[in-house]
Amino acid sequence: MSDLPTTKPTAIHALVSAARAGDARVIAALPSGWALFGERQFVRGYVLLLPDPVVPDINSLDEPARAQFLLDMTRVGDALLTVAGAARINYAIFGNLEPALHAHIVPRYADEPAALRVQHPWAYDWNAAPLFEAQALRDLAAALRGELARRGAR
Repeated sequence: MSDLPTTKPTAIHALVSAARAGDARVIAALPSGWALFGERQFVRGYVLLLPDPVVPDINSLDEPARAQFLLDMTRVGDALLTVAGAARINYAIFGNLEPALHAHIVPRYADEPAALRVQHPWAYDWNAAPLFEAQALRDLAAALRGELARRGAR
């Protein structure tokens, strides 16, 4: 698939290329793109949803593609609620630092530190967060794939 142009290639373009090539962080291919674990697991199961092809922002998508991206985003959240024991899911779409559409899907847990439990996810020290480790998240990835398939993801 060819990407729609943005002002310049972004980290999102690189992540989509890596996902297409079989990156270990990939959880599943979805109708709108790729679900993959975030590089920093500041909370267990932090996921990114990347569109394929890459577009500058959600407003660049036509209505059916927009609806599919948002449906896929919430399907990942539903899967995290079901298999990861999350208490709730935070969703974020910014694109300010990396000007290409991507969604942050952040499971929130009842056992998070009290001072952070009610804060936005960016209050965590991401530099101190554990890096993604395929082996550590293998079972969660398999459970998420199964749940996403059950929910109709390809």
